[in-house]
Amino acid sequence: MQLKRIVLTVTAVTGLAAGLAACGGSGDSGSSGAGAPATPPMSSSPAAAEAQFGAACGQVPASGAGSFQGMAQAPVATAASSNPLLSTLVTAVQKANLADTLNSAQGITVFAPDNDAFGKIPKADLDQVLANTDTLTKVLQYHVVPQKITPAQLASGDFTTLEGASVKTSGSGDSFTVNGTAKVVCGNVQTANATVYIIDGVLMPS
Repeated sequence: MQLKRIVLTVTAVTGLAAGLAACGGSGDSGSSGAGAPATPPMSSSPAAAEAQFGAACGQVPASGAGSFQGMAQAPVATAASSNPLLSTLVTAVQKANLADTLNSAQGITVFAPDNDAFGKIPKADLDQVLANTDTLTKVLQYHVVPQKITPAQLASGDFTTLEGASVKTSGSGDSFTVNGTAKVVCGNVQTANATVYIIDGVLMPS
């Protein structure tokens, strides 16, 4: 009789332990299950909102003032001066005395020709434009839009520039063109006061 009680007691304890283990396992999996889906939206949403795109983005320094993070801390003309892709543009901006104007503007978009874009212009023509402050100023102002443009707005855009004429954008995904010719090679670059789209062509006002 006593033996029977011992067997029943052991059986009951074993069953209770198994039940507790099952409850504990369920709680653990519920915890990890709840945490797993919550993580991606928290990490991916900000990244998606701030992501740069384009083949030339890989040429931007990974750190320092010319990196994406570094450029985001400075106004646009100062930020561009630290980016090795934009040294010719920076020279043009300085010749036209537009650095302070661009740095003090708020909420603008700059279509920034990279060095290769200026390299497509015959040297004699480029030198002539750089030497004529009025012409250079008009050309540079044609690359600036007094509003922030998102990548989504590039799909079918018509934007009035500081120069007065408009630029037209088109495309989808991470492939966009400006005025049908200049391609965005690194887009959605943020500075302290501007959104920058680096392009592979110099835009000329009509």
